[in-house]
Amino acid sequence: MPPEAQASAAAAMPALEVTDLDAHYGESQVLHGMSFSIDNCEVVTLLGRNGAGKSTALMALMGMTPPQRRGSVKLRGHELIDLPSHRIARLGLGYVPEERGIYASLTTEENLLLPPVVREGGMSVEEIYRIFPNLRERAASQGTKLSGGEQQMLAIGRILRTGAHTLLLDEPTEGLAPVIVQQIGAVINQLKSRGYTILLVEQNFQFAATVADRHYVVEDGRVVDEIPNDQLEANQSKLRDYLAM
Repeated sequence: MPPEAQASAAAAMPALEVTDLDAHYGESQVLHGMSFSIDNCEVVTLLGRNGAGKSTALMALMGMTPPQRRGSVKLRGHELIDLPSHRIARLGLGYVPEERGIYASLTTEENLLLPPVVREGGMSVEEIYRIFPNLRERAASQGTKLSGGEQQMLAIGRILRTGAHTLLLDEPTEGLAPVIVQQIGAVINQLKSRGYTILLVEQNFQFAATVADRHYVVEDGRVVDEIPNDQLEANQSKLRDYLAM
């Protein structure tokens, strides 16, 4: 197949396709046949109560759960289910955990430079500083001296260096001031415009509505509903029931 045809076929398939995904922690099954898909350059959220399985889903996609993982996870047609995390990363999937993973003994810039570049297309440090000007100002500061919002910016910036084109963001706005939440939202919209695909775990559906194209509702380790963003207002009552608000 000519390169042009290959590129066209890749663009036509989902960026991420999850089918009948099960995951266990030891004897306990957390994901029960979870299925959903995300198109290229789309921002999609997993919404649900605490303990619904949203964060476990991201770790399972990244190959970070224990080995009891069954089903299918395809990244632009590549099956990931039997691959270790480092090989999954090299295919372009990047993960930003809720706890952010900032190293206290390293400066902001040292934290930024720590992950290896695993594939072509990653942003330069200068590009990341343009997106997150706060990080440029705090480049020589120790990781523990950054605010929560700055740590979140650093965690996202680190992944952008690696060359990942599909991002898994776990609760990026958790515990942040409203003005920082707005900044994170603006960055997500900017990344989408630059061609990134983003799967976002969120409980704050008011924030999710400002960035997402679609929302999957998760209960008991499975997807129970899908709500397009332009129908979110009409489904407020149902969504509040799902989220027990």
